[in-house]
Amino acid sequence: MPVADVDLEDRITRFTTGFGSRGGYRIPTRDERRTVTEGVALLLDGKQDEARTRLAEADFVVKELTDGASGRHFAEVSDAVTRTDGTNRGWGRVYVGLGAPPRWSVQVPHPIADADTERLGVRVLRNSPGGVMVLAGAHRTAGKGDAADVAHRTDSVFHEIVAELMGRGLPGVQLHGFADESFPRYDAVVSTGAGGGAVEDGRRLAKAFRAAGLEVCRAWERECELSGTDNVQGRVAEREDRRFLHVELNASARAGAAGVGGGAGGGFLPRGSPGTPGPPGPGGPAATADSAGAAGIARTAGTANISDSPGAVPCTAFTRRTADA
Repeated sequence: MPVADVDLEDRITRFTTGFGSRGGYRIPTRDERRTVTEGVALLLDGKQDEARTRLAEADFVVKELTDGASGRHFAEVSDAVTRTDGTNRGWGRVYVGLGAPPRWSVQVPHPIADADTERLGVRVLRNSPGGVMVLAGAHRTAGKGDAADVAHRTDSVFHEIVAELMGRGLPGVQLHGFADESFPRYDAVVSTGAGGGAVEDGRRLAKAFRAAGLEVCRAWERECELSGTDNVQGRVAEREDRRFLHVELNASARAGAAGVGGGAGGGFLPRGSPGTPGPPGPGGPAATADSAGAAGIARTAGTANISDSPGAVPCTAFTRRTADA
């Protein structure tokens, strides 16, 4: 039975708050990666009992949750073993929306390190059915060298699960963050990663960001820093010819989209306007975290709008439909 009234954002932030910048990650073996990925695949196929059995072989468990904020039901795949001696494996979690076939994914490879991306990921997941969230389980610097930087390593549980999703034709949005001062000309960078399969989606996403008051670097039009061309999940998308968006947001935009310090509306914060919502978008009202941010990413990743074919990435981007307002 699902657990009622779990605040999914609180649950996930309590999980990620414990991440340290050193320690708490072990590179999984090939067999461990495959075991977890095969268990998640069974869950995606609706075979929950078989999924539980397979995941238990890697000491992972499946819990059914009901998110009180959205009313949506999710299956949580998580490590069954809690360690307090600094030897956590750090392989992350997966949240699968129940009640609708899986159709899209949101990926959070650098929680805590890219502050508030974990919060934004939850809000994306909440806002459209058929979503799967893949959440890294450690700070990107937690392992030896770059071992825990799952956006740039293929030997992680995170990578294998994302590759499984792409192999099934699911489009994905991957969330990243940068410091305001590191790329001061722009608030956001929207890229299709190593490939070009989601350019139209990226254009609509960038247009909606702009309507929300953000300055956007469009990586398919010009050379942009932080465009994610070496992102290994993006390379899988290129190889598999899948739609993939690599989204970088500065700290102000992430805080606003996650509803942290974002003023009355918790909205995207235009440059030079701390604490205030963004300007009116196409629907008329000021952009807020739900109308201009998370809901838009969700609709970009997960609702049928371009075509009715399974797995198609739609492009309503960052504004609600009038009927949803």
